[in-house]
Amino acid sequence: MKRLPIDDDVTGHEIDADVRQELLSLPKGLAEEVSRNLVMVARLIDEDPEQAYAYARIALRLASRVAAVREAAGFAAYATQKYSEALAEFRAAKRMTGSVELWPVMADCERGLGRPERALAMAGEPEVQKLDKAGQVEMRLVAAGARRDMGQLDAAIVTLQSPELASATVQPWTARLRYAYADALLANGREDEAREWFAKTIESDKDGSTDASDRLAELDGVEFVDAMDDDDDDDRAALSDEDRRVQDSDDKGVVEYYDEDDDEYEPSDVRDEDEDDSYESAEAREVDDEDDEDELMARAEADADVADEILVEDDELDRAAEDTGRDKA
Repeated sequence: MKRLPIDDDVTGHEIDADVRQELLSLPKGLAEEVSRNLVMVARLIDEDPEQAYAYARIALRLASRVAAVREAAGFAAYATQKYSEALAEFRAAKRMTGSVELWPVMADCERGLGRPERALAMAGEPEVQKLDKAGQVEMRLVAAGARRDMGQLDAAIVTLQSPELASATVQPWTARLRYAYADALLANGREDEAREWFAKTIESDKDGSTDASDRLAELDGVEFVDAMDDDDDDDRAALSDEDRRVQDSDDKGVVEYYDEDDDEYEPSDVRDEDEDDSYESAEAREVDDEDDEDELMARAEADADVADEILVEDDELDRAAEDTGRDKA
């Protein structure tokens, strides 16, 4: 089995204690290798999900009977939008543990597979009642997304309206719930309400996990100016008048020279032609080119005439040789 390189600082002890407990069923060396691969999955899943998926597949081949490994493989597949594979791994993990905590992400896989009606059906199953508060909020988000998939915007908005949305207490899920609500309102044309809820999202989004600030600025008509353009303007302002003239001429493709008599720069096309023969006009260069071409053509014709004369002489010599041969015969 092909292995992938593990970062030098990864020991395998970085994983959660409950996962380490599951890995005790494996031989020590194998458990250590699996745990190190799982650490790499967790480390890469946000920044490089494809690479995280590769590490997850290695861990899966090494320990497919460990629920934590099946769960990690499921999340890696989910991050790379391999929803069918992710759903299969989540179902396997659920069978092994009997836990329902993966129920919302399993429903979201159904959405990813283009089956929002199945996701809605799962939102009404008894498993939802066994979820903790965070899981129930997550299930509500998935159900609202399924409603939107089906074009039911009003129903999606109603689905998100809940005590958790109205609560003034900020929880880990608060920003995402408010953001989803604001986005649904905006999609339904309720711009003023959407602006209000994007603002509330910003208040609860301390980690900047959403782009609510950008969405609110867009609604308010705020345009962001490229800082690089400002830097260019500042650099130009710092130039002397002389340097700015040179820069402008370079941008326009115009070559300037310094006229000592007038003590100023002038475009090259106004330079006196008698000052330097190298500054001849384009018309003069064209005339010269035509003269050169005529001369070449004349030489070519002369060479052709010489060649014809040589051929004639050769033919006469050949005929003379033939006549001489016949006379001798």
